[in-house]
Amino acid sequence: MKKILYVITKGNFGGAQRYVFDLATSLPKSEFNVAVAMGQPGRLATMLSDANIRTIPIASLQRNVSVAADFKSFFELYRLFKRERPDVVHLNSSKAGGVGALTARLAGVPRIVFTVHGWPFWEDRSSIVKAFIWFFSWMTALLSNTVVVISDYDLRVARQMPLVGHKAVRIYNGIAPMQFGSGQAVRKHFPENARIFGTIGELNRNKNQMALIEEACKKTDRYVAIVGEGELRGYLESKIKEYGLESRVKLLGFIPASEAMKGFDVFALPSVKEGLPYVLLEAKQVGLPVEASRVGGIPEILDAKDPSDFTLEKMLQKTAQLYQ
Repeated sequence: MKKILYVITKGNFGGAQRYVFDLATSLPKSEFNVAVAMGQPGRLATMLSDANIRTIPIASLQRNVSVAADFKSFFELYRLFKRERPDVVHLNSSKAGGVGALTARLAGVPRIVFTVHGWPFWEDRSSIVKAFIWFFSWMTALLSNTVVVISDYDLRVARQMPLVGHKAVRIYNGIAPMQFGSGQAVRKHFPENARIFGTIGELNRNKNQMALIEEACKKTDRYVAIVGEGELRGYLESKIKEYGLESRVKLLGFIPASEAMKGFDVFALPSVKEGLPYVLLEAKQVGLPVEASRVGGIPEILDAKDPSDFTLEKMLQKTAQLYQ
């Protein structure tokens, strides 16, 4: 039986966390012994615990750059790898990947897999910062045995990286058939005949929910439902109030996609940076019309001719092969 240890920086529940959850809970238990290590525990830790998946806190592992915290997390991870002796360490997110790949090498982990949930140097930053992030992304890939990318868009980038291209493999995110609720969790906040443009995602600059607020400011008949939580909630609330949009634009907090989707008339995804968004797969499955920016792997979903490319079954099968 293979021992798999997943490592991820944040324990909230975004795309990378869902990816880890789906793999950890769906891999055959007769073949794989799974645990998940994470910093900043949150909803992911609760869901894994409910699914009887062992979780391991890494107290010092955090998203923000901190020399002291990063140095401490290096030694925490080293001790963890030595104690657990996993056959495979599967790293997710940039910080967990950067610290974890070097640590796993030094700890003698036989196989290191790094999944890129959208290359971080695509984010809107200065050229110097982007170059710095590119270098550390490249180093992480170089130290890994296999680099999983979730779109052909990011695969092309990986193939151009020196000494890394041959390690890269594209495995699309996949979802299982879903049961969708009525959508009343969304609709009850709007007038009965309102046509609702809805989005789901962490409230951050990459997801660009501000574009939907600006659009509602220009179009006086536009109703917008923004589902999710995140660091920009206070800012978005202030803008909604500043523009006088409280009756037409609602920040609804966390609602499961299965309960929110049918509350929308149109699914909107104005992201400025994406990997391969689960929420778009869900919107397509429920049959919603979509308005989305064509960044990252979004066009690969919108233009797909074979929906079976995005099934959980296929994602599991291809990922399990990497562990052999």
